[in-house]
Amino acid sequence: MTNRTRRTTRLIMGSGLLAITFNALLLSTGCSPSEPAPIIETKEKQSLIRFVAAEYSSETKPLLEEIVRQFEIQNPTIEVELQVANWDILGGIYTAMISKNQPPDLLNSNAYAQFASDGLLNNMGNIMSPELKQKIYPNLLEKDRMGNVQYAVPYVASVRNMYYNQDLFDAAGIEAPPKTWSELKAAAGKIVKTGKATGFGVDLTDNETQAYLSYFFLGSGGGWIKDGKWTINSPENVQGLTFLKELYDAKLTDPEPTVTTRDEKQRVLGDGKLGMLISGNYFTSVVPREFPNLRFGVGPIPVKDGHAPLSFGVQDVLVSFKNDHTDTAALSKFLDFLYDDGRYEEFTRREGLLPVTSTVGQRLASNNPVMQNEMAALEKAEFYPIQEPAWQAVMDTARKLGDAVLFSRMTPKQALDELQHFAETHDKK
Repeated sequence: MTNRTRRTTRLIMGSGLLAITFNALLLSTGCSPSEPAPIIETKEKQSLIRFVAAEYSSETKPLLEEIVRQFEIQNPTIEVELQVANWDILGGIYTAMISKNQPPDLLNSNAYAQFASDGLLNNMGNIMSPELKQKIYPNLLEKDRMGNVQYAVPYVASVRNMYYNQDLFDAAGIEAPPKTWSELKAAAGKIVKTGKATGFGVDLTDNETQAYLSYFFLGSGGGWIKDGKWTINSPENVQGLTFLKELYDAKLTDPEPTVTTRDEKQRVLGDGKLGMLISGNYFTSVVPREFPNLRFGVGPIPVKDGHAPLSFGVQDVLVSFKNDHTDTAALSKFLDFLYDDGRYEEFTRREGLLPVTSTVGQRLASNNPVMQNEMAALEKAEFYPIQEPAWQAVMDTARKLGDAVLFSRMTPKQALDELQHFAETHDKK
C-alpha cells in the first residue's frame, strides 16, 4: 500500500520585503500561491516469504493457496511465494534453491539436522511467537531442538497402523488383524490362497524404505540409534530385515516392493487386490474418498512374537533458511496465521493428519474415541532419529538397498553392515 501525504504551508507576511521574496521563490520553483505543494509518495517496505511445502494429497495445494490468499489480504506488505511439490521431487527443488543461494524462507520437510549442522537455518525459537510455542506439544518441540536451539517447528504428525481390506479378510477366514510376525505370515498366506489378492504390501521405494525398516527394526527390539551411537547392523535389526525378505521370497508380499509406492498400494487395497499394508492414520481420510464402498479395518503394527506392542509416529517440520532478505517479524506473523486454530484444524482434518498443537488436538479428540487413541499413541510413539545430522544421508543411502536385499545381491546383514559403516563415516565427516 502507498501512503500519500499532503502538506500545506501557510505563511503570513509581515512586510513587503517578505512578500516580494516569497513571490520570487514561487516563480523560481514554477508554482503559484494557489497551487498545492508537490505530493510526496513513500512506499512501505515489502517482505517476501518463499514457502516450499510438501503435497500430502490433492487437497494440499488448494488449502495452502487459500491460506496464502487470506494472509496477503490481511497483510498487504508481505508477499508469500508458495510452491507445493510432491514428496518425490521436493528434495530436488529445495536442493536446487540452496545451490543457487536462494533457499526457501520456509520449508516443509521431514528432516532438518543436516541443515542445522551446516549453519544454514534460522533459530525458530526467535521467530515463533510466545502463543505458538505455548500450544505446540512439548515432546514434539523437543525433537526439533539441537542443544538449546529450536531449529525446526513441528508442522503435522501421523501414527502408523496396519490397514486391511475387510472383505478379503472375511474371504480368507481371518478373524482379527495380525499382532505378531507369525500371525502376519499366516494371514498373508491365507489371503494369497484365496486367489483374489496379494497378502502384505511392502514399500521399499524412495518414499517409505526408512519407514518399513523402522517397523521391523523396532518390532524386533532394535532401532536406528541408541545412546548417541548408530545401531543399524544390530542382531535385532538383521533379524527384522531377514523376516521381511522371507515374506517376499515366500510371495506373501505384493510383487513390486521397490517399484509401487505406499499411495499406489493403498489404491490396490481399495480395489480389492491387496490384503493389508502399514500406513499412516491419513489412510482413513484419503482412501475412502476414492473407494467409498471399501470396508476396511485397523490393527497394530505386527511385532516379533513375545515383544511389546509398537507405536510409531512421524512428524514433519517447518524450517527457515538464512538468506539476504529474512524478515523474522513477517515469518512470525505467517506462522501464527498458519497455525490459527480454525485454519489449522481444517487443514489437518481434511488431510487426515494429526495436529501438533494441543488446542486443536483437544478439540478434535473430544467425543472422538478414534482420535483420542491416535493422539495417545502419538504421545508415546517411537520416531525417526531426526535430530541426527547424518539422518538425511542415511535415509538416502538406505533407499538404494531394497533391490539388493530382495533380489539376493546382498544378505540383510551385508546391507545393514554397509549402512552402519556409511552412518559412522558420515558422522566423522
